[in-house]
Amino acid sequence: MKTIGLLGGMSWESTMSYYKSINEGVKANLGGLNSAKICMYSVNFDEIEKLQHQGRWAETADILSDAALSVEKGGADFILICTNTMHKVVPEIEKKITIPILHIADTTAQKLLERGVKTVGLLGTAFTMEQDFYKGRLTDKFGIDVVTPDESDRVKVHNIIYQELCRGEVKEESRAVYRKIIEKLSQQGAEAVILGCTEIALLIQQQHTDVPLFDTTAIHAEAAVRLATKD
Repeated sequence: MKTIGLLGGMSWESTMSYYKSINEGVKANLGGLNSAKICMYSVNFDEIEKLQHQGRWAETADILSDAALSVEKGGADFILICTNTMHKVVPEIEKKITIPILHIADTTAQKLLERGVKTVGLLGTAFTMEQDFYKGRLTDKFGIDVVTPDESDRVKVHNIIYQELCRGEVKEESRAVYRKIIEKLSQQGAEAVILGCTEIALLIQQQHTDVPLFDTTAIHAEAAVRLATKD
């Protein structure tokens, strides 16, 4: 079994979901008392969050590159960054390490293509919804059209993530806001919606909407299990 490197703590709530999902996946695949071989570096999210909102991405890349190097030295065979937003700095991290990064957008795109989805709605932080590092990769590499909410809805989605979900607060009224936005994306032609922030699945699950949802945390973790357990 390969050792999975996790860059976590962004936020720790969603990293818990990764740890649980990966271990459950290994147990389901291999049975018995099998659990995942994991080397994890959990950062202080407060430092990262402040730098994100100040646009100081190079400094976030330095923090995560150091973390990735630590995980590589710890014996990891490949790395998962346990957050969608920080995939913005994947190219910078890749220059500093010799092991591969399993990209969250790639694993999600492969799942979308398996299901025949050509146009998808994207929810996430403002950085993920507005910048090209994520939706551009879906379109350029996989030919998937991406629909995002309008500006006022993007603000709502972003604020609920940072002010509530990253602090472990799950509110019914925020769930209603997300459900309404998902419905609008569907009306704009989205055949499915990506929960493109690892926190969103704490708030919205498939039972809350008829629109097919793609939970990036679950998809990313599942892909890691496949890679770690294949011969």
